Amino acid sequence: MSLPSTLTQAHQWVKGVLNPGSFAVDATVGNGNDTLFLARAVGVSGQVHGFDIQQEALDRTGERLREAGLAGRVTLHRAGHEQMAETLTPDWRGKVRAVMFNLGYLPRGNPTVITHAGTTLPALEQSLEWLAPGGILTVMLYTGHPGGKEEAEQVMNLLKRLDARRFRTVCCQTLNRQQAPLLTAVAKSGKPAEILSVQT
Repeated sequence: MSLPSTLTQAHQWVKGVLNPGSFAVDATVGNGNDTLFLARAVGVSGQVHGFDIQQEALDRTGERLREAGLAGRVTLHRAGHEQMAETLTPDWRGKVRAVMFNLGYLPRGNPTVITHAGTTLPALEQSLEWLAPGGILTVMLYTGHPGGKEEAEQVMNLLKRLDARRFRTVCCQTLNRQQAPLLTAVAKSGKPAEILSVQT
């Protein structure tokens, strides 16, 4: 499988389900790459919520959004993604078109502050519950840092147990690289077949 990049692929999948006015969630804000992408994709009438436990990540992302003139479309929360269900407004349940996870640690940040399966798995379960029919969840997994392989294995085990009648899961990985990032995506029942086509 040849891909331009796993990040490009994730954005292609997500862009396929977002329309002006859509609701979307960046579950791991980081440096704001996905947050900025989502803010552009949902349009002026859409809304994005972003989660991160590090103020440094929120500050960087907030600055990028302000520079792009998109800060009004995004609400940033200094909270773990496992707090998604208690943070989002109830009327978002079953209406979120896309949730993006980029696991691991903050680039150019403290590499000892990492995501863990203990909070990632509940966050994934909540995301799937809040997704709209035809919505998509993407997860970028990294195994090259301490704890990354174990988290990735537990995430994949969770996704493998999903009801195939309600969800379709695909994975892709950059070839010819040791410990390359692994991208997985889950589409909720709706029209997932055409959404999760790998771009070559």
